[in-house]
Amino acid sequence: MVIISSREFRQHQKEYFEKVDKGEQVIVQRGKDKAYVLSPVSKNDLYFSEEMTKKLAQSLKEANEGKTTSASSPTEIKELLGL
Repeated sequence: MVIISSREFRQHQKEYFEKVDKGEQVIVQRGKDKAYVLSPVSKNDLYFSEEMTKKLAQSLKEANEGKTTSASSPTEIKELLGL
């Protein structure tokens, strides 16, 4: 595991991306209380899969067409989510 400052990351991005590609964990420290983990995105990642991308595009299309549902109370939110 490598922990670096955000400045160090900016100056040597390529080097740290290559380390991540080789399986090493890289943590970028930003300030005293913020840190970020570098992680490669793969085809199997839930949020970047082809299926999820299609669902997001469809949702955006529906929202642009005004096909939305609003919920403002905890009860309405639970009903919308089917809880």
